[in-house]
Amino acid sequence: MMRRAASLLGDAVRRTLVQQNSGAVRQIPRRCFADDAAAGELKKTMLYDYHVENGGKMVPFAGWSMPIQYKDSIMDSTTNCRSNGSLFDVSHMCGLSLKGPDAIDFLETLVVADIKGLAPGTGTLSVFTNENGGVIDDTVITKVSDDHIYLVVNAGCRKKDLAHLKKHLKPFQDTGKSVGWHIHDERSLLALQGPLAADILQTLTKEDLSKMYFSDFKVIDINGSECFLTRTGYTGEDGFEISVPDESALDLTKAIMDKGQGKIRLTGLGARDSLRLEAGLCLYGNDLEQHISPIEAGLAWTVGKRRRAEGNFLGAETILRQIKDGVSKRRVGFISTGAPARAHSEILDLEGNNIGEITSGGFSPCLKKNISMGYIATGHHKNNTKVKLAVRSKTYDATVTKMPFVPSKYYKPPQEAAKS
Repeated sequence: MMRRAASLLGDAVRRTLVQQNSGAVRQIPRRCFADDAAAGELKKTMLYDYHVENGGKMVPFAGWSMPIQYKDSIMDSTTNCRSNGSLFDVSHMCGLSLKGPDAIDFLETLVVADIKGLAPGTGTLSVFTNENGGVIDDTVITKVSDDHIYLVVNAGCRKKDLAHLKKHLKPFQDTGKSVGWHIHDERSLLALQGPLAADILQTLTKEDLSKMYFSDFKVIDINGSECFLTRTGYTGEDGFEISVPDESALDLTKAIMDKGQGKIRLTGLGARDSLRLEAGLCLYGNDLEQHISPIEAGLAWTVGKRRRAEGNFLGAETILRQIKDGVSKRRVGFISTGAPARAHSEILDLEGNNIGEITSGGFSPCLKKNISMGYIATGHHKNNTKVKLAVRSKTYDATVTKMPFVPSKYYKPPQEAAKS
């Protein structure tokens, strides 16, 4: 399902597909979820009408009607995010909390992160794994406190992820352990990204944002509403994800746009995909799948040292063996000539032998080059290795390239920033 959803996004980006909803504009939007939507009906975020009123071109994505772009081009939106800033509506993502004295122990049976080792108010990227060591989904996990974990999972994986959690939660609880969960369907999620993000958001809160670093989390008042604020994003830029009560989402959006004075732009899925590709970040359904392990995906760093020693998570046997013995394929980046390579394009060695497959690719608006990522046979994965990419029955020169393609600008403590 996620590959189809990701494929739909790719198709929409390539053709700049415009699918405007012809229904009348409502005064009060109603957020719609899978359980209460009619069969085939696309879900809408609280900002749906605002998107349409502001020129949003709406397309289906993972069961939601989402803006792919606005009045500016995807290329302009991408470069503006890196030079000024962007505001994304990412309310299609699923936020949830696990609470209780055994919440961390429970979640650590399903993900590879060392959650116990996190300081309260900090988070990390991690992955849910299956029994074979494959990735069920990637997720950002925040340790709010020793008995409260907040995480966000992908929209297209919502049903699968929640079923997975539920399946393992009941047996865990039956052993006498105390943990419960809450799905934050009463909240919307905004992503404010780019070099102006912190200055703009600072005008809407009394909290000193200069003391919040990459992956930090706080529950604070923003524009008069209690928000979950995480200094993170999906663009490679400094920025924030803001979980805001549904009833305050529109007011907060308008306040951010007003403070942005035209430099902060509403930005859609098209530019979001270009930005994350330039940042070398995975899209589940393209670059991550249930048959791909975090080690193959270049995410070995997400497997905490303590977790490697204990090995008490799903798929640990396979993952720990791969860490020790290596893998047969690896996710790497490419810069290529000719037509941009898209998902499923073949990777060939210089003799024409198939050695891998592209999983994401396109033209970089910031670098003005074709960039892509994919899985290549070990031995061909080293930086600057020359290969060929097959695109529509033609082959083009390509070079294995380190990611991120565009340097990341995460806001880190001075001692960490000096090391990077």
